[in-house]
This record gives sequence, C-alpha cells and structure tokens, in this order.
Amino acid sequence: MQLSRASGILLHPTSLPGPFGIGTLGREAVEFLDFLAAAEQSVWQLLPLGPTGYGDSPYSAYSAFAGNPLLICPRQLVEAGDLEREDLEGLGDDGAAVDFARVHRQSQTLLAKAARRFFAGDGTQRHHAFAGFCAEQAYWLNDYAIFQALRQHFGGRPWYRWELSLRQRQEAALHQWGERLAAEIDCEKYAQFVFFEQWFALRDQAARRGIRILGDMPIFVALDSADVWANSGEFQLDADLQPTVVAGVPPDYFSATGQRWGNPLYRWERMAENGFSWWLARLRWALAQTDLVRIDHFRGFVACWEIPAAEPTAVHGRWQPVPGEALFRRIAEDFGEVPVVAEDLGVITPEVEALRDAFGLPGMKVLQFAFGSGPDNPYLPHNLPRHSVAYTGTHDNDTTLGWWQELSAREREAVREYLGHEARQMPWDLIRVVLASVAELAIVPLQDLLGLGSAARMNRPGQPTGNWTWRCPAGAMTPALAERLARLSHCFGRGPDPSK
Repeated sequence: MQLSRASGILLHPTSLPGPFGIGTLGREAVEFLDFLAAAEQSVWQLLPLGPTGYGDSPYSAYSAFAGNPLLICPRQLVEAGDLEREDLEGLGDDGAAVDFARVHRQSQTLLAKAARRFFAGDGTQRHHAFAGFCAEQAYWLNDYAIFQALRQHFGGRPWYRWELSLRQRQEAALHQWGERLAAEIDCEKYAQFVFFEQWFALRDQAARRGIRILGDMPIFVALDSADVWANSGEFQLDADLQPTVVAGVPPDYFSATGQRWGNPLYRWERMAENGFSWWLARLRWALAQTDLVRIDHFRGFVACWEIPAAEPTAVHGRWQPVPGEALFRRIAEDFGEVPVVAEDLGVITPEVEALRDAFGLPGMKVLQFAFGSGPDNPYLPHNLPRHSVAYTGTHDNDTTLGWWQELSAREREAVREYLGHEARQMPWDLIRVVLASVAELAIVPLQDLLGLGSAARMNRPGQPTGNWTWRCPAGAMTPALAERLARLSHCFGRGPDPSK
C-alpha cells in the first residue's frame, strides 16, 4: 500500500466535546474536520466504531459490522423529523468524562422514541432508504438485530447463557422469538440505519476537505457478540459453545502477567476452507466506511497467543501458528492493493515482518518506546523505515506529557541527549520529531497537541474498567493551535498537496 507524506490526529469520536454526555457524529465532529483542515492535517485516525460491550472498550464490541448507537447525534434525529426538539431537554452536560451508564440509558430511550416516530410514518424517501439498507446489509444486520433484541429481553445475559434452542440457533426458536420481538428488532435495525446515515454523511464532509479516515479493526471479536453467536463453527468452542482457548498476549512492557483478553480464537482451518469469506466481508464493509484500516495485533496473523480458557492470566499460554499469508493472499486477490496499516508492536519476529513486507503494509513506530536502550532501538527516528506510520503515542500509551513526567532522570537525559536540547516544551518537542521523521505518515493524539497529562489517558491495558472516558474540553481546539500545527506540518513537508 502506498502512502503519501502526510500527518493526522488520533481522536475517537466519543472524545469529542458536545452537549450529550459523549461525542457524536454531529456538529462537533464537523468542527473537528474544520480544525484538521485548518491545521493542514489530512488524516483522522479513529478507534473501532462498533457497539461497545464489556468495559465499553471499542475493542470489545457486540458486532464486527455494526456501528455504535452511542455516537448517533440527537440533533440530527430532530432535523430528520424522528425526534422533537423537546426530547433533547435535560440532556446537556459540562463536557466532562463520559459516564457510559448514563449515556447508554439516554441513548436507548431516545432511539426507542425516534424509531416509533420513524415507523409511524410511511412512504418517505428515508423509508425507502431504510428498506434498501436492510436489504443490502442483511448478511450481518439480521443476526445482529435479533441478537441485541434477545440480549435486552434476557436482561443483558450473554448469548451462551440463553436457552439451548437459541444458543444453537434452532430455526423454530429463531422464528418464534423473531415474531415476539419484532418491534425491538426493528428498533435495532433503525439504530444501525441512522448510525450509518450519519457516518457516511460525515465521511463525505471529510472527503470534501481532503481528509482521509484511518479506521481500526481488532483482529479478534468478543465472545458475547453476534459474530460468534451466528458463526460459532468458525471459533474454537466446545460442545456447550464455550471457548476452549482464548486470546491474549504474554507478559510484556504493559503487564508482568500478560494480558488475557478472553476473545475466542478462530478455527483458521475452517475459515480457509470457506475462502476466508467472513474476513473478506468484514474488511469490505470496513473499507466502505473508511479510506484505510489499521488492523490491531497484526502479529496474530502469524501466530496467536493461545491461553487455555480456564487460566486466569496469560502467563501459561503458547504461540499457535496462523495462516496469515493465505488470508492476505486472498485479500489481495479481492482488493488488489491492500489498504491496511499493520499494528506490529509487541513481540515481533522475522516472520511477522516478512508477512507485513510481502504485502507492502506499513507498520507502526511509537516514539515513546524509542529512548533509553541505545542507538539500535527500532523506534528511534534515525532507524524508522520510510514506509511506516509514526506516532508520539497511541491510545494504549500514556499521554506524552504524562510519559515524560514519569521517566527517570536517566531516561530523561537520554531523551535530551538525542534531541540535542533541554526538552522544555514537551510534548511539542516529540511532536516536532515525529513530524520531522521520514515515516510517510505521522499521527499525533489530540491529547498531546493539547499538552495534557496522564489524567487524559485513553486506555490502561490490563485495567478492565475506567478507560475510554476522556473528552476534549470545549473550545480547546483553537485557531492558534491549528496554526501552530499547520506551520510544523508545512515545515516538514506534510501539508496537503495544493494541486489536490
């Protein structure tokens, strides 16, 4: 995949400011696009957009295909005629951290009301669009809608604790419950229709400004998801549909006991027999929504850390080989050039690098990992390959200011020695370095541009709750900040091409 020299900002939509307790795809998202354009940035990187499950992590979603209803903008539902302006009274907040319990309740109430009003009408252009959406996306939407309706009916119980006939997806049971929960199923389909109606309108706004969207795809899916429920034969489950092994990573930089993610592992031999059809459908829909896709935990396409399901930590696992080359060869046959960024952080072997390079995929380089281990560190700017994506930090790292403040005196001195000055303007000192690097694409989290400390960190790997709640303060993305970033981007040849 070819990348032009460019730069962009990492910001998940939930972190946008706004009056609804969580960022949405509405007015504030368009204002962020304006900020990106003013700052001469041409890439907006997101986290996964799916409906969040356990811990409200974007990397643990109820579907690999559906959108997150929490991101639906209520104002746009009023503009579409699905809500009254009075329905939005009392929804305001001060833009503080996301209270997911509150916004879930708020979203469910509003969307149920909007769906009733929408279905009470008939014959409009949007109704025809809804019917077309349901027909085109039926391959995932039907399973997802009944899955969510059943989960809510059973009080949030995961699918593997439903009655046996539903766990096994017996046709008679699905038909019976489909009729019984028809209204709830229609509401779920409406929510997905509205999400993608708003998302594709926002993506069009980005394209008009010359901004590409870099999406994010977790390699694994959640056990409690429509994907596993509807495709159980493609996952390593026992006769009772419980996982025999689960995913994670061994002990590393982030955790002494590793990370036990708990996702079921794929039956890769079964997927290969099916021509990797599930993966092709997943990637095709992802690329309909974004211009590029970062695949999280790319090394899992060479070998995955297989943990016995009964193990409480990731310590007692083993690497199991994965037919990644066959998968990406099949992807290349379908897509030609593969528009994928490989998240190749962590325990990287020559085999992982070979798979990445065989298909021309750019890897990731994080400057926070660069200092303190000598001049051969692969994350140091002078060692970066041109065909890569460089970051000050990612959503899994501390903010750069927080990282700097936690460094030992010896580590700080190593950074100063490399930079050649006292590093008195951190995090802008590191922002300048990442923009100056030879990496074709440079990405900076918004928290670093705002100079925020550890309180603004998005995620702490291995900590199951309390993550993903950070929101940008209203008014923080000022014209002065945009101008400062634009000057640096222009200085290092990352500004947009005027001819385009």
